[in-house]
This record gives sequence, C-alpha cells and structure tokens, in this order.
Amino acid sequence: MNWQFYLNELAKDQLITFALPVFFIGILIEVYFARDQSPSLYSKKDTLTSLLMGVLSAIVEFLPKLLALVVFMYLHAVSPLKDVVERQWWAWLLLFFLDDFSYYWFHRLNHQVRFLWAGHVSHHSSEHLNFATALRQGVGERLHKFLFWMWLPLLGFDALMIFVMIGVSLFYQFWVHTELVKKMPIWYEAIFNTPSHHRVHHASNIKYLDANHAGVLIIWDKIFGTFSEETENEKPVYGLTTNIDSYNPLYVAIHEYQAIWKDVKRAKKLSDKLKYMFYAPGWSHDGEDMRTKVIRVKNK
Repeated sequence: MNWQFYLNELAKDQLITFALPVFFIGILIEVYFARDQSPSLYSKKDTLTSLLMGVLSAIVEFLPKLLALVVFMYLHAVSPLKDVVERQWWAWLLLFFLDDFSYYWFHRLNHQVRFLWAGHVSHHSSEHLNFATALRQGVGERLHKFLFWMWLPLLGFDALMIFVMIGVSLFYQFWVHTELVKKMPIWYEAIFNTPSHHRVHHASNIKYLDANHAGVLIIWDKIFGTFSEETENEKPVYGLTTNIDSYNPLYVAIHEYQAIWKDVKRAKKLSDKLKYMFYAPGWSHDGEDMRTKVIRVKNK
C-alpha cells in the first residue's frame, strides 16, 4: 500500500489551514467585546485547557482520518454511482444535506450511548461557552467519528468532497459557541443551528439536556424530536450535570472512560456491564437511574 499517495491526498484537505487563524482572530474579537458585556465569559485556565484539547484532538485524529481516507477511496472505487456523482454543483448541494444528516446522528448517539459519550464529554466539560470552547473537541470521539460517514462514498461521493464538507460544517459550528449573539432572524432560527440553539445544547439544565444536536441545520432536531427552544426565563447553565473540576487536558479527555471502567468492574452480571457501556449516561444497576429521559419524567 502506497501510504505516501494517501498522505498526499490527505494534504489536499487544507480548510483547517485557513480556518485556524480565523478562529484565533474570532476568539480575540470575542474577548475584546466581552470585556464590557460579559467580563466572566473567559477564564484563563479554562481557555488554555480548551486550546490544549483542540491540539490533542487534532493529534489523535490524524491516524483515524488517514485510515478513513483509505476506506473512503476504496468504497468510492466500488460504488456504482462513482461516474454519476462527481463534483457537479448539485452533488455538492446534496452532499451538504447528507453530511449534515450524518453529523446529526453521530452527535446524537455521542450523547445517548455512554461509551461514545466518553469520547465526547470533554467538549461539554467547560462551564463557559465561548469560541475557545468550540476548540475543546472530544478526543476519544476522533476514533469512531468517520464510521458515520462511511455510507457516503458508496453513494458516489469522493473522499476529498466528504472531508471538505465535514470541514465546512465544523467551520460553521465554531461560530455558534457564543453568548454574545442573542437571536438571529426568525427565519434563520427556524432552519439553521444558531448560538441560541447551541447554548441549549451545552446547558446542563434538565429542561435542555440532550437537545439540539444540529451541525448546520436545526431541522433534523425538529424532525426527530430532539429540539428545545432557549427561553428567557431559564438561563442555560453550562458544564456537566456533575462537573469534573479539573483543567488537566489528559484527565478531561479520559475521565469518563475511567468512570465506565469502574462501573463495569463493580457490576456482577454481564448484561449490566454491557449496559454501563451502551445505555445512556446515568444508568445504574444499583443506584438511581439518572438518564435524561428518566429525570425529565420525574421533574414534570
């Protein structure tokens, strides 16, 4: 296998080269405007942790992304649609919706399957919501992320198209991690993911838990029943339902895996061990069931 060829192909995905300086400029602008509007928006330790998590996730993602490229190229090669779906304008438009649909289910299952949540939880561990928080990416989720896009090359989309669209989605999502933008126009709020919708997603309030998994389009949450509106009478409280109180990037990245391992070890039955891995976060075989769907019913 010619790995140099695949590395050269991977190097063609250069969106991140453009995006990173834009992200840092965005952070500086937000810090400037937050001085008067929201002086507690940023914390030095928290921001540093978020930036280090971004670096760590990029390092961990390299090999899974390279392997995904190889698989994408193979699946595209065997696709009966490879000569139909090329890089026409309509193919890019169709891919935009299919990529966003893939992201929705990837993100939703990261919240509803505890083993997947362990790889995503670090993104929610900050008690602040700002542009730096957007860079606090889940490290463990880099290992399974691309599985949710494996069906797209079979539909005839080539690997670089898929990676470009994934990058465009992530670039958009960076801008919804802010408290400084209150509401977008009504028509925009109805169709797209917005700062208001994403504040709900990062909130630990019972009312807001496990809602608004959108990437770019909020329509998937509305279609599949996971949408929640931000209301004026309930301000989002950011962070986890039980915060970890640590700025150590390594601990932030792996703490939930450690918690799962402890729960699996103390469970006696194999079925309970598997439930700790694959049920939603909060399930317990010998304690109170704290899964979102359960505590919502209790708090009605």
